[in-house]
Amino acid sequence: MPKLWNATIEAHRREVRDAILDTTAALAAEHGLLSVTMSQVAERTGIGRATLYKYFPDVEAIVLAWHERQIAVHLEVLAQVRDQAADPGARLEAVLKAYAHVHQQRVQHHRHARHGTELGAFLHRDEHLADARHQVHGLIKDVLIEVAENGELRTDVTPSELAHYCVHALNAASSMPSKAAVGRLVTVVLAGLRPPAD
Repeated sequence: MPKLWNATIEAHRREVRDAILDTTAALAAEHGLLSVTMSQVAERTGIGRATLYKYFPDVEAIVLAWHERQIAVHLEVLAQVRDQAADPGARLEAVLKAYAHVHQQRVQHHRHARHGTELGAFLHRDEHLADARHQVHGLIKDVLIEVAENGELRTDVTPSELAHYCVHALNAASSMPSKAAVGRLVTVVLAGLRPPAD
């Protein structure tokens, strides 16, 4: 087949897949994850059930794929923020702020959805998030290593341990009431990373 034809087919498949993911997430937020059926997804997406089953075996698989897409977007945002800052210290601050804000928005989005607690509990099972946590940890650790090379990082704790500290401390952003509060949290985390005063 010609390349143009293949590209058109692939683009169409991506569009259908994205529509399925978005529709399922909306239905789960509206009615609760356990109430969503494949028939509802097919009807609201505007495709036949047979077509839907060519993409996904069940609603759970769709929701997991939707969440994986969300995580990929968040990781891309963190990488872009990291790459835009001029020096290691600025990179670290930018990445930590971006991570905290993304975490705050994601958790608050689940809370504001009608059935967000059920959906959030399903999506945040440990085995599903392990790879994403590993990638975030690695990204922050790499920036911390650059900061350490500039002598701007405490040396009594390894960069890997400090990366864990950052991720866990910034998870508190989910309960922060505003962007200003998240900013203050990031300031406290950054202070904990600096070399102790003599």
